[in-house]
Formats: sequence, structure tokens, C-alpha cells
Amino acid sequence: MTNSEKVGIAGIPHSGFGIDSPFVIRHSSLRAGAFTLIELVVVVGIVTVLTGLLLSTVGYARKKGALARAETEIAAIAAACENYKADNAVYPRDNATTDTLDPRQNFDATQAVYNNASLFLYTQLSGDSSGNRNITGKSYLTFKPNMLLPAGGSGTVTAISDPFGNSYGYSTANQADPVTPKGYNPTFDLWSTAGGTTTSDASKWIKNW
Repeated sequence: MTNSEKVGIAGIPHSGFGIDSPFVIRHSSLRAGAFTLIELVVVVGIVTVLTGLLLSTVGYARKKGALARAETEIAAIAAACENYKADNAVYPRDNATTDTLDPRQNFDATQAVYNNASLFLYTQLSGDSSGNRNITGKSYLTFKPNMLLPAGGSGTVTAISDPFGNSYGYSTANQADPVTPKGYNPTFDLWSTAGGTTTSDASKWIKNW
């Protein structure tokens, strides 16, 4: 076998191909196209950090949006209460519900006393006395579906929902017992616990006092 017939790569006769032949695979080109373990670890680390930053930013934006929505809804409900008083000479008040809920004592919006007071306020302001979402009386405020529990726009209403999925607080406890004292405003207290459930969370409430 002559030099020109020497077998090259994959059994192809060399036939005198030089170093620039397309059949000659350079070892350095194989290394250039591969990732080392350290490079992969660095890439995964960067992706993890960026994902964490994105999620924290989204969470912050959602929280700010919920707080802004709660402020707007509290202002709208308070205005409806004023219109109610203009017609009825009193604010919505019920001895068994709104007089019982006390923002000085009740900090957990998942308590039944929140739902009960909120439901009473809904029936007085919406014109839906039965809670079946059918307006039959005078309405002082049109409640959007996402402002009511249960969510979804159907089912018997159980409460007015804040953006955090809990009942808004509505209290006339100060009217019932201004001496103790209970509540904060002499008229009515209206607030969202902003998802808080303890005494220490009260500083984060969105409220009308």
C-alpha cells in the first residue's frame, strides 16, 4: 500500500489529504463546542437568581395593587354608608353583628363575626336583602363579583371580600358602647386587615380612621 492509499478517518483512504482536508477532525474544535461542569453550574445559578428576582417583583406588584384596590373600595363603601344615612337618618347598624365586631379586639378577619357584620352591610347597601345577588331594593353601591364571597359571581353571598380574600371589617361598636371604649369612630369603622390575623398586624390595616 502506497502512502496515497493509507486509510484515513472512518476507513476512507487518505489519498494524500492534507491537514486542511474536510475529513480531518480537529480535537480543539470538539473541545470548543462543549460545556464544562463549572459553566453549567454558573448558568443554572444565574437563572435561579433571575427567577427569584422576577417572582419577588411580581409578588410586590400584586401586594401594592391589592392595597390600592382596598383603599378604593373602602372609600366607595364609606360613601355608600353616607348616602344610606342621608336616606335613613342612621348608618347601617345591627345589634347582633356590627355592634359585636370590635376592631380593638377582633384582629382575625377569618372569624365568623367579620362575615356576619360584612353580610349585614352588604344587604343594606346593595338592595339585595336575601343575599341571592338579585337586587330588589334601593342600591347604594353596586358590588362587583370580585368584591363578594363566595367568589365567582354565583352562590348566596356570605360577605364583602377584600382583595386578600377575607371579609372587610365593619363595626358600629363605638355607637353601642362609646364609654369602654369600643371601636374608633363615633359613626362606623371600616377596614381591611390586609391579610393579617394577629394584633401585631394591625399597623398594616387599611382603614377609615
